[in-house]
Amino acid sequence: MFETRAATTADAALIATHRQKMFADSEQGDEAVRAEVRRNFEPWVQPRLESGEYTGWIIEREGTAIAGAGIWWMQWPPHFLDPEPLRPYLLNVYVDPAYRGHGLARKLVELSIEAAKQRNCRLLSLHASKMGKPIYEKMGFVGTTEMFLYL
Repeated sequence: MFETRAATTADAALIATHRQKMFADSEQGDEAVRAEVRRNFEPWVQPRLESGEYTGWIIEREGTAIAGAGIWWMQWPPHFLDPEPLRPYLLNVYVDPAYRGHGLARKLVELSIEAAKQRNCRLLSLHASKMGKPIYEKMGFVGTTEMFLYL
């Protein structure tokens, strides 16, 4: 019923659209801001898909993309929690509302965890929406000491 495939460079626009919808569904930003994020994200993700700095997965049903997620492989200074100079950051976890409740988000997160383990990373970070937080917590994700200063 559901087919999972690796994202390709041809998916840059789709990934940007999923990102815009993800923010809309979690009521983050207004429509104009979300549209700007989408416009800016596509040219950001395209070269990262090409270089492998962004790895993504798309879930389709009958040829239509209904879910997706990705990892941005960030250069990160080695530290006491993980000596690897790489930090996988999970982002763009999106499932079309008509297909929620089928375990698709969980499957995408599991793929991301496995990809991080294959690169010997000890941490996988993300920023959770209110909708996503319960899923991540059930999978073992915990809060950290990260703080923000809005400029």
